[in-house]
Amino acid sequence: MKALITGASSGIGKEIAKILSEKGYSIVITARRENLLCELASSIKGECKIVCADLSKEEDIKRLFEENKDIDVLVNNAGFGVFGEFDKTDLSREDEMINVNIKAVHFLTKLYLAEFKKRGGGKILNVASSAAFFPGPKFSSYYASKAYVYRLSVALSEELRREKSGVTVSVFCPGPVKTEFNATAGVKFGIGAISAFDAAESAVRGMLKGKRVITPDFKTACLRFFSSFIPDSLQARIVYKLQEKKEF
Repeated sequence: MKALITGASSGIGKEIAKILSEKGYSIVITARRENLLCELASSIKGECKIVCADLSKEEDIKRLFEENKDIDVLVNNAGFGVFGEFDKTDLSREDEMINVNIKAVHFLTKLYLAEFKKRGGGKILNVASSAAFFPGPKFSSYYASKAYVYRLSVALSEELRREKSGVTVSVFCPGPVKTEFNATAGVKFGIGAISAFDAAESAVRGMLKGKRVITPDFKTACLRFFSSFIPDSLQARIVYKLQEKKEF
């Protein structure tokens, strides 16, 4: 069995790669930072292939797929956020984020889903966020990108269920996790963040069970539940207040 993990140079992706390797999977790890991929590969005892790629570029997305069609598990983990009021954030940085968070996930999911269906089996894990459940003032593009990943994944999971397919699509929606994410986005660390290992362990466990929506803890599950009952306008006000506390 072979698994491909994007955004594997740090955080949740790195821990997922380690966990799947320990479970006997051959691993393909990809990210932009080759030095960190090499460090991870040296710590993995099993077979591990490094693919240095920039998933904001369509040619790298397609190259990744063409060179690694023989996988059984796809983990779309690569992603980052851009923090700030919408009219003040950098458009080029947001464009890059949309390409990584949405386009790369969409392309790789579509390409591998077709490949897996030909074979009659395979698992796709798309990493979203609890941000997918809410509007995100001051983090609007990031929240919207994760909502896309969440809705796409849930829809595909239902299509596959109705087809009685051997392929599953799961979406992982963690709350705050102790990773590089906050530093990259330029915000303070979230309160009550869980470790990247705990998040990864929960994600892998849910994916292997074919669970549609995976939340790592009771608190995040409650957020998802209550988001269905709180009006969007009130959600936006609450999230805005929370985001203000994240600013440096």
